[in-house]
Amino acid sequence: MADSLTAEPTRHWTGAEQQLAGLILVDGVPLRFLGSWRRPGPAMRQFAREVTPTRTIYRFDQAGVELTLTFLTPALLDDLDVLARPLSYINFDVRSSDGSAHDVSIHFDAGAQLAVNTVEQRVGWSRLKIADLSVLRLGSLEQHVLGKSGDNLRIDWGYVYLAVPPQDGSRTLIATIAARDQFLRGLWPQDDATEPPEQTSRDQVTLAARFDLGRVGPQTVSRWLMLAYDDLFSIQYLHRNLRPYWRKTLPDAATLLRAAVRDYPALQERTSRLDRDLRQRLVSAGGEKYADVAILAYRQAIAAHKLTADLDGAPLFFSKENFSNGCIATVDVTYPSAPLFLALSPPLVKGMMTPIFEYASLPRWPWPYAPHDLGTYPLANGQVYGGGEKTEERQMPVEESGNMIILAAALARAESNPGYAQKYWPLLRKWAAYLREKGMDPDNQLNTDDFAGHSAHNANLSVKAIVALGAFAQLAASLKMPDVARDYDSAARSMARQWIKMADDGDHYRLAFDQPGTWSQKYNLVWDRLLELNLFPPDIARAEIAYYKTRQNKYGLPLDSRDTYTKLDWIYWTATLADSPADFETLTAPVHRFLDESPSRVPMTDWYWTLDGRQRGFQARSVVGGVFIKLLAAKR
Repeated sequence: MADSLTAEPTRHWTGAEQQLAGLILVDGVPLRFLGSWRRPGPAMRQFAREVTPTRTIYRFDQAGVELTLTFLTPALLDDLDVLARPLSYINFDVRSSDGSAHDVSIHFDAGAQLAVNTVEQRVGWSRLKIADLSVLRLGSLEQHVLGKSGDNLRIDWGYVYLAVPPQDGSRTLIATIAARDQFLRGLWPQDDATEPPEQTSRDQVTLAARFDLGRVGPQTVSRWLMLAYDDLFSIQYLHRNLRPYWRKTLPDAATLLRAAVRDYPALQERTSRLDRDLRQRLVSAGGEKYADVAILAYRQAIAAHKLTADLDGAPLFFSKENFSNGCIATVDVTYPSAPLFLALSPPLVKGMMTPIFEYASLPRWPWPYAPHDLGTYPLANGQVYGGGEKTEERQMPVEESGNMIILAAALARAESNPGYAQKYWPLLRKWAAYLREKGMDPDNQLNTDDFAGHSAHNANLSVKAIVALGAFAQLAASLKMPDVARDYDSAARSMARQWIKMADDGDHYRLAFDQPGTWSQKYNLVWDRLLELNLFPPDIARAEIAYYKTRQNKYGLPLDSRDTYTKLDWIYWTATLADSPADFETLTAPVHRFLDESPSRVPMTDWYWTLDGRQRGFQARSVVGGVFIKLLAAKR
């Protein structure tokens, strides 16, 4: 969470230290290229950094040697078996940069912090031989699998693995953190007698690897290793413990590591192709700056979920509401994140929606609207706040019902098949009936922007209800229900005409029907265009875009007239309403500037102040997948 890879310790997305360390010895001179600790030693000069959909690449140059450090996560959305693998590759490419040959060694270690939640927890370690791999394993001693739930937590069950394929000059060792200091002095433990006890506290042990590269000249010398994490069980869903999805084809961690080695050359090629092709598509859809932001969002949006297998093997894709309230499978988190998956992996949209549909089908959910969530991550056993399902003031009735209907229609469009919606048609019809009754002029309800509190007569929420009714009519037509389709289409069009009169504020449209002189981003309107419903005249979006251009601040368009903060995802939805590439660029370029200049060094936040670029709240959330709405629109 700093400008260079050596300025701070590496961290979990919550900010807690989870130390990875990297040191290089060049002709006896020790230099740091990864991490920082109490006696860090001199740092190698970092001169470049690149982020692609599947890679983060750092480049360093010092003492006559250039080092390229590549973290590769094969996040292939069209291959769920590979996507689900909890494994990343770390590659070290070294060459001489001054024309002379140099003696080079590399030290890498991963701290036991990766396997525990707090410093008090003790860990155990072991050394494994899997095929010809050298493997180190470490995990907490307690192993309370799925034993806690909440937001600001780190996993403390399962095991972290460091695996090194056979390569010249490679060694692995369970080491104390003192090994870093030994390496800085050019030393390395020579026998296993130096290894720490098999049970120790998390801040005293690391999984370490060393590569002696010998004399390195202008030709690149490469070494690589793998980091993996087997959580054993991932999610508790309606009181059933679910395995991670990758175990469908790979029964255990040993098989996972062998498969990862076998597939590495092919995955390098496939991920390089994805990195190249996806960037080209993003640039074509929205320009270079748009591509930068979407690529930054890509892995975060995926990683804020867990992909599991249901009892029948079907993928279930559970989100965590990071640094918000820790809820699992939150519908109004699924809704903004969905454009990424609608564009690139529709099965994962079903994986997000199915748990909600199944939960809402149970007798314990008697309400006429869709639920907000399924509990607190990783326990998807039902809502837990206050009186549980009976705590109506914590629900978002119009919001979540509209979200589920719109997503069902968008999925049918992405798959050119309404079959999934047909499976849950009774629920969709019930929620559509609720929106028809309550959605035109919503009462004092929460919506997804719940940090702003309850609001009545919300015009943007009304847009959602109207668009959802149009989407429901579209689904009904696809399912050969012409009477239902005509009825709901007529209702949606009538409500849209009312909306125009009720929300009109001269040169724009209001935040709330009863609040003249206010305004808000009408980001929900984007689905009228994407689903080609044509409920609202194009002039409405044009008027809104023209007005928004007069309300922008340095780092973006505020969410509405109540304050100067914004939501990053909604800006892209709003900008996608623009008719011209120039207007899209005008509305989104400040977000690019924010991400480049923000003083808040946190994983990509979606809620920030538009005047000074500081984080207002939230970080590392899946909702940034909403940036892909422009790419989704380009696919129409």
